[in-house]
Amino acid sequence: MAFISLISLWFIPVLIGSILIYGTMKKVPTYESFVEGGKEGIKIAISIIPFLVGMMVAISVFRASGALEQLMVFIRPLVEKIGIPAEIVPLAIIRPISGTAALGMTSDIIAANGPDSFVGRLAATLQGSTDTTFYVLTVYFGAVGIRKMGDAVKVGLLADLVGIIAAVVIVTIVFGGK
Repeated sequence: MAFISLISLWFIPVLIGSILIYGTMKKVPTYESFVEGGKEGIKIAISIIPFLVGMMVAISVFRASGALEQLMVFIRPLVEKIGIPAEIVPLAIIRPISGTAALGMTSDIIAANGPDSFVGRLAATLQGSTDTTFYVLTVYFGAVGIRKMGDAVKVGLLADLVGIIAAVVIVTIVFGGK
């Protein structure tokens, strides 16, 4: 265990040092390259701010308007019939949109149900088994100027659905149902 801790402590500094030494040996101006990369990073960060603001506003409106609660009224009977806890559904809906909002929901679910409960374990597994599809598409595609993202949305949402189903199945098999 101590060996693993030692490796994890030194891995990143050794990797960065190795890259700098290799670059210097190849006569690459490493500091100048680092500064140029930093300039590009700042430009990209500034260019994605409008996309982030738009997405944050949309999420806030969706949650504050009560649309999520209304959607739950219709979905709750269906998901309970197939054995999915209703508390998980808002997390499954928000997860493809915002990782931060999903993390907050996961924390709330775990605080309300406990980390060792079926719902708590399912929430934690779901948090780690899907991606923030709309965030990725909005930020990264927006940053490079890709406007046609229909197929990427379909594939991303399909992957999220598979992640949700896999989380429910695996947590049910490993930890049992409710």
